[in-house]
Amino acid sequence: MISIEKARELVEREIENDNLRNHMLAVSKIMGALADKIGIGEEDKEKWILVGLLHDLDYERTKDNFERHGIITAEMLKEELPDECLQAIKAHNNRTGFEPNSVMAKALIAADAVSGLIVPTALMMPTRKLSEVSAKSLKKKFSDKSFARTVSRENIMVCEELGFERNEFFKLALDALQAISDDLGL
Repeated sequence: MISIEKARELVEREIENDNLRNHMLAVSKIMGALADKIGIGEEDKEKWILVGLLHDLDYERTKDNFERHGIITAEMLKEELPDECLQAIKAHNNRTGFEPNSVMAKALIAADAVSGLIVPTALMMPTRKLSEVSAKSLKKKFSDKSFARTVSRENIMVCEELGFERNEFFKLALDALQAISDDLGL
């Protein structure tokens, strides 16, 4: 299995867009927090972190052929990650035809979506910092369908399939990202 250090190097090599790199880091951090809260063991937690970090590795290559997004990443990583990780990466894009049939896959879908709500919420704050964001402000932005329109509220709500109430999930994800706010530039 690829190490987290090697995975970071791969992201640096494959991804040009800094915002996309930050998104991948954010999803990775949320996946680690979810693994902790759910009670995933340390070895499996590393898989969750890697899935979050690498899930969009093909994004820049597949933006014009989105049905392949996730599939190309899985092909790139087939020697580096176990099948359960590759399956989760393929299933995070509902256009691939792969079903999210594991806790890890569902966690990736929810983590990916909630990060897309948290970051724009931070950017709307006066100081543009995560420290100003609260679960309450996320709840308000979640309800405003015109805010971050491309973020799937349905995907965020997959958190319930993991045993989390929406506000609890917001708090967990927000705490995870606030811990790396300097890395994210927020």
